[in-house]
Amino acid sequence: MHCNTCHHELCATRVPIFSSLDQKQLSFILSLINRKKYDKGELLLRQGEPSRNLVIVNQGKVKAFTDTVEGKEQILYIFSPGDFFGEKSLLMDEVASYHIETLEQTNVCMIQKEDFQNLIKKDSNIALKVMEELCRRLDKLEKTIETMGTKSVETRINNVLIEFAQKYGKDHEKGIIIELPLSREGIANYLGLTRETVSRKLSLLQEEGIIEMVGNKKVIIKNLHILREM
Repeated sequence: MHCNTCHHELCATRVPIFSSLDQKQLSFILSLINRKKYDKGELLLRQGEPSRNLVIVNQGKVKAFTDTVEGKEQILYIFSPGDFFGEKSLLMDEVASYHIETLEQTNVCMIQKEDFQNLIKKDSNIALKVMEELCRRLDKLEKTIETMGTKSVETRINNVLIEFAQKYGKDHEKGIIIELPLSREGIANYLGLTRETVSRKLSLLQEEGIIEMVGNKKVIIKNLHILREM
């Protein structure tokens, strides 16, 4: 179902924080949503700017990133359909802690700050779901920092392939095929590595018969169990 035909229902039902709502409550959510479309490479939010909306990704993918002291890009999260961002600034009067940029053509649904605050006052379940999601993101960020500081290069790359397989993988006659959400450069920025290192390690995994590269944007994981063991 496409964004221009779902009347916002698709994005609302995909979002974990709305999963406990009944149809009447969901209908109220739908009445608050505004829709917007972005092209690939557009900035939805700049670090340091105030956010006035809860933004739900309906179609497409976006990345959250910051600039390091060396001037490099450090990717923190990849948001896909059903994911949301902007909730921190809605709950507290703080500016955005990262940039948000589209990785492909993206449709989003937005709920304004005042509407969202009224919403969580009416339904405590939504507030609890938001806190659960924020805790999950904090846990993921802590693991990312730990991985970058203590894990080997091989482990970092194996972990990101497993993450992508779980989120974007589809069954294939040879195993699991993934349409990569990031370029080699993007994966490097996600893992705190160089592009050359990522390319070299992926080539080694292919030589070992664990993965198969299909062009530059797809990977087939032939044996996920072996990858996890490694």
